[in-house]
Amino acid sequence: MTGDGRTFLFLQGPHGPFFYRLARMLTRAGATVWRVGFNAGDQAFWPDRRSYIAYLDTPENWPETFDTLLSDKGVTDLVLYGDTRPIHAQAVAAARAAGLRIHVFEEGYLRPYWVTYERGGTNGHSRLMDMSVAQMRSALENSDMDSALHPASWGDMRHHMRTAVQN
Repeated sequence: MTGDGRTFLFLQGPHGPFFYRLARMLTRAGATVWRVGFNAGDQAFWPDRRSYIAYLDTPENWPETFDTLLSDKGVTDLVLYGDTRPIHAQAVAAARAAGLRIHVFEEGYLRPYWVTYERGGTNGHSRLMDMSVAQMRSALENSDMDSALHPASWGDMRHHMRTAVQN
């Protein structure tokens, strides 16, 4: 993947370094990244102060500020965690109207502590909501991706390997 010519604007993410690490990978691929933070917790996990934008204004002024950021920074992609928080919902609507790519992360749908990614929206805004089960099955059948090894298998393998080595 090349990030040349792309500018990613990150809003609120999960607690921890996940978004910052993702941003570093995008930067290494040639993209420009910015992060808007709404509180000290947001800032704590974004050590690059040059790309951090603290939003200190009122929620009522957020839509105008967001539109200004899009144009001033040349944003091509919006990245956020959950698309239903009021500030995120407003940002998604504006980004969609501007024709930006929208990358939404969310709590894992099927496994706790995992992250789900969908382009455009999650949960009730997911493209899956417009698909029938038959369409989903068909899409999976046409996929050229290998199924990942189930994470529990790694645990099983480690357990059995240690047991075998000890015996």
